[in-house]
Amino acid sequence: MASLREIQRRMSSIRSTMQITRTMEMISTARIHKALVRAEEAEPYKDAITRMLANVAESGFTTEQPLLAQRAEEKHVLFILVASDKGLAGGFNIVQQRAVEAEMRRLHARGIESSVITCGRKPTEYFTYRKMAPVMSFVGISSEPNQDEADRIASYVMRGYATGEIDRVVLYYWHAKNRVEQTQVVEQLLPITKDQLTMPNKPREREALTRVEGHTYTDFAFDPSAEEVLGHLMPAYFRTVIFHALLDSAAAEHGARRRAMQSATDNAREVLNTLERTFNRVRQGSITTELNEIIGGASALEDN
Repeated sequence: MASLREIQRRMSSIRSTMQITRTMEMISTARIHKALVRAEEAEPYKDAITRMLANVAESGFTTEQPLLAQRAEEKHVLFILVASDKGLAGGFNIVQQRAVEAEMRRLHARGIESSVITCGRKPTEYFTYRKMAPVMSFVGISSEPNQDEADRIASYVMRGYATGEIDRVVLYYWHAKNRVEQTQVVEQLLPITKDQLTMPNKPREREALTRVEGHTYTDFAFDPSAEEVLGHLMPAYFRTVIFHALLDSAAAEHGARRRAMQSATDNAREVLNTLERTFNRVRQGSITTELNEIIGGASALEDN
């Protein structure tokens, strides 16, 4: 059995760890409200431009638009992975990273090329270490994303798809349902089909075209043409959807870290309670042994 001094060292170490996890839990709790507010404030803009896109597409959908062109064969798939700069957030990073990596390997086995854009230091390091260097990466701003980051991603995506270098674009991120619950979102940004834009869809939480209500209006008069309006609207749509995904992921990151640190604090407290009981038991045994030695020594003196 461990000595009293060793148990005390372990208890001191766990108390220090518990102070760190508790502090990180409090920081994430304080930050998650602000992050949720930012995501909720951006949501009406995303919903509005998504509905607008669907309404215009009803009158002006044409595959001659570079961003609406359909590919006869899929040769290159681009993944956009939104994660975080820091760890200690449970499976927030690793679940998404492994999902994207597995999909990239499946595509490679079928002879299809793939690449990834990473938002966050953790996914950037993950794919770089595996010799799958991202074509574009953003670090240091996962908890406070900005519009410039979304604009650069959207520009790269649209340019690649319009020139034929990219045939499909898939977005991976975590959606913050509330302060304690996060859900994984896998959303295909491109290609967009007419059915996605014009058919009634069953709403899903905070996802782009899948959230469009089944109401379209075809009696608008467009000047310039609906096709030209649609061409100008598509870039704004992609920038808005990607920026909202970044904001949503930032809120989910704080929620995931708060939950992970709360769990770590609770586990540390349980281990500390167990060690305290062990310490008391060992100390009681030590005291009993010392008393027996004293009594034995006294009895030996009396016998002499």
